[in-house]
Amino acid sequence: MAASLPTGTTLARGLPALEQIYWPLVAARDLFQLRYGKALVETSRRPGSVPVYGTNGRCGTHDSALFKGPGVVLGRKGQGPLGVEWSADDYWVIDTAYSLLPLRADIDLRHGYFLIKYVGLNHLKDGTSNPTLSRDSFGAQAFPLPPLEQQRAIAHILGTLDDKIELNRRRNETLEAMARALLKDWFVDFGPVRAKMEGREPYLPADLWELFPGRFDDEGKPEGWDMRPLDEIANFLNGLALQKFPAADPDQSLPVIKIAELRSGISRKSDRASRDVPEKYVIRDGDFLFSWSGSLMAKFWTEGEGALNQHLFKVTSDRYPMWFVSHWVYQHLAAFQAIAASKATTMGHIQRGHLKAAMTVCPPGDALERMGVMVEPLVDQAIRNELESRSLAQIRDTLLPKLISGELRIKDAEKFIEEPAL
Repeated sequence: MAASLPTGTTLARGLPALEQIYWPLVAARDLFQLRYGKALVETSRRPGSVPVYGTNGRCGTHDSALFKGPGVVLGRKGQGPLGVEWSADDYWVIDTAYSLLPLRADIDLRHGYFLIKYVGLNHLKDGTSNPTLSRDSFGAQAFPLPPLEQQRAIAHILGTLDDKIELNRRRNETLEAMARALLKDWFVDFGPVRAKMEGREPYLPADLWELFPGRFDDEGKPEGWDMRPLDEIANFLNGLALQKFPAADPDQSLPVIKIAELRSGISRKSDRASRDVPEKYVIRDGDFLFSWSGSLMAKFWTEGEGALNQHLFKVTSDRYPMWFVSHWVYQHLAAFQAIAASKATTMGHIQRGHLKAAMTVCPPGDALERMGVMVEPLVDQAIRNELESRSLAQIRDTLLPKLISGELRIKDAEKFIEEPAL
């Protein structure tokens, strides 16, 4: 039997049509209370481990909590996206956000978190200069309410997927920190060369230690190594003005990769381009991208096929491995960002001359290849973790509306997750 809307409500955005919802619908105002946070400016925060949340998510720490965890924090006002955050521990919410309080005993809070995160909050904001999510707007939504045990089971399945994604994120932080520490020591600080000159004990395996010379040349770089401009160790292909390649058929198109996609990934809002885009502008997993305008950033792409828009470089090299090239882009990124910030324009940028002025230090090819045995697996594993997280997120986002609506029941969902292809 299809669900019916409670009086004075509208179906929460993103849910299936009424005839496809198999749980009772309840007004959000009868399920949850939105409790105001309390102002806590940065200068008033004391050192501690209690997370502090604002309208866009976590924004610091403090030494005492305002609410007991676990809890859910909803953004309340501001021009940016309103956050929906889960806090496993006690937490503080400042006055730009709400803490979510269940009003009934038959509500699982983690299920509520996944439900609200899925339907979103931004479309409920009202106002122009400082748009705000009101309690009335939130409360007028109709949410499906499965039996409590079903809620717990749904939250467990979705939480397991989220936990794995979070574990991958933490692993990547460690992998990236390890790789950058090694590369900085080898190619910026020249740690092994200095250690040899000072007669210190080796701190790398013998086969790696022997790759580093025992002194500097007259230019101050390791003897036998070359100094090259960044634009000589890599090719920087600028993207296209992709409005010239409109997508006639959405099913036969590519998402357009702009700065927003580089930062946050592909979304339903991403523009589409025809597959007639020249092959060299097609981006695939593992490609290294660098935005040279606006918000300067760089990363290995893991969001699937896309088309490279202008203001982004696809960085490749015919001579050097990408773990080495990416290191030098990251090494100069802060300086590039400072150059862009100094531009008296609405969108700061760098020019190709800045790539030529950015110098790199390059060991001989055979030495670099042997160094890569230690570094390349770290970079490759981080890419694999990102790809796995993308697959897990796709499974989660496919399951979520079906589970919340009752179209898919728990046993079916468990079978779905266990399928070998997933």
